[in-house]
Amino acid sequence: MTDSNQPMPLQARKSGALHGTARVPGDKSISHRALILGALAVGETRISGLLEGEDVINTAKAMRALGAKVERTGDCEWRVHGVGVAGFATPEAPLDFGNSGTGCRLAMGAVAGSPIVATFDGDASLRSRPMRRIVDPLELMGAKVVSSSEGGRLPLALQGARDPLPILYRTPVPSAQIKSAVLLAGLSAPGITTVIEAEASRDHTELMLQHFGATIVTEAEGAHGRKISLTGQPELRGAPVVVPADPSSAAFPMVAALVVPGSDIELTDVMTNPLRTGLITTLREMGASIEDSDVRGDAGEPMARFRVRGSKLKGVEVPPERAPSMIDEYLVLAVAAAFAEGTTVMRGLHELRVKESDRLEATAAMLRVNGVAVEIAGDDLIVEGKGHVPGGGVVATHMDHRIAMSALAMGLASDKPVTVDDTAFIATSFPDFVPMMQRLGAEFG
Repeated sequence: MTDSNQPMPLQARKSGALHGTARVPGDKSISHRALILGALAVGETRISGLLEGEDVINTAKAMRALGAKVERTGDCEWRVHGVGVAGFATPEAPLDFGNSGTGCRLAMGAVAGSPIVATFDGDASLRSRPMRRIVDPLELMGAKVVSSSEGGRLPLALQGARDPLPILYRTPVPSAQIKSAVLLAGLSAPGITTVIEAEASRDHTELMLQHFGATIVTEAEGAHGRKISLTGQPELRGAPVVVPADPSSAAFPMVAALVVPGSDIELTDVMTNPLRTGLITTLREMGASIEDSDVRGDAGEPMARFRVRGSKLKGVEVPPERAPSMIDEYLVLAVAAAFAEGTTVMRGLHELRVKESDRLEATAAMLRVNGVAVEIAGDDLIVEGKGHVPGGGVVATHMDHRIAMSALAMGLASDKPVTVDDTAFIATSFPDFVPMMQRLGAEFG
C-alpha cells in the first residue's frame, strides 16, 4: 500500500509548447481482467503491455494468493497459469487491493463462484467505499458475507457459493464493476446468468470472456441499455492478451496538450472502445484538434494513434447518457472546461461521489482554489470558462490519483503555478506520469 504518511507534493508551472510522442501505460481495466480471467482459465495466458502500477500489481498478488501461478517475465510482460473456473484455493491471508476498487470488486465476483472464504481489504480510501452494491447480487447467487465493517465496507470476508445459482439481475446504476462481478460469479453457475443495465457500461469483461472461450450474448435493451447473457460452467482456455494504452491515462497528456498553446503531441496505441471514448467525443465538440490514425485491434479491443494540438476550446453541454463512457475523465474534462470560453455543463455525475474520493466535490474544490468559477447543482457540474486559469492554489488530492494528475495538467497552462499536496497515489495507475510529461516539455518542481 502507498504510505499516505509521507506525502509527495509537487508544483506544475506554465510550460512552453508540449512536443513529442508517448505511449501511456496499459489500460488498467484490461490489465485487471486479463489477470483475473487468466487465473480462471485452464492453461497459460501470456499478457503483454500490462499496466505495472500498484493497483494491478495488487490484483496479480491476489490471484497468486488464490492459487494461480502469476509471474513477471519481462518489462510489462506477464504469464499466468490458471486454476480453472471455481478452482480458487483459500488464501492464507487477507487479499490487500490497496487503492483499487476495480481489482477488489471484480475479484469478489470471481471468488463468489468458488467454495472458499477470502477476506478483502485495502487502504483507507478503499475501506471507505461502498461494497454492498457488489455483494448484494453475489448473495443472491449463493455467496455470503461472513463479516464486514459498518455499512458492508472493507475489510470484508466473503464465503463463495458451493452451488452458485444463475440469476437475472438489473443493475441499480450503470456500473461495469457490478456487471462484471455478477458475470464472473456466473461462470461457476449452471444455466444462464443475465445482467440488464439501463445504460450501457464498459464492455471489457464481455469482450475478454469471449476471448477466453465463454459463450456470451449481448443485446440492446431500451434506448441506451444492454442485456448480457452468459452461459455458465465453460472451460475457459488461456489466451494471449495485448493490453492497449489506457484512454483514461491518455486523457491527462491529451488535455494538457490542448490547453498549452502551440503543443503538438502524438499518443500511440490508445484504446478506442466506443464505450470509453466519451471524452474524445466531448473534446472534439469543444473544438479540440484530435486526429486518429493507425486503427487496429487485439482481443476484441480497438486501438489507434492520436495527434493532439493546442486548441481554443468553447463550453458545451455534456449529456448524462455519456457518463458511463467517460466516468473517470470528468476531472480532467473540468480542466479543459476551465480553459474554454463559455459555460460547460456536465450532467448526471452521481457516480463520481463513490469513487476514490467524492470526485464531484473534489473537482469543484480543485477549480475554485485556482480561481475558476464552478457550481454543483444536484449531480451536475457547471464550469464557467474564461479562456484562462488564474492558478496559484494548493489542491487537496484526498489520496486520489486522478485529482493529482488533473491538477498538474491544469498548472502547465495556468497564470500562476498549481501545487498538488500529494502525488504519491499517481503510482497506482500511472507510475511514469511525471517523467513522461517532462519528456514532452512539462515543467514540474
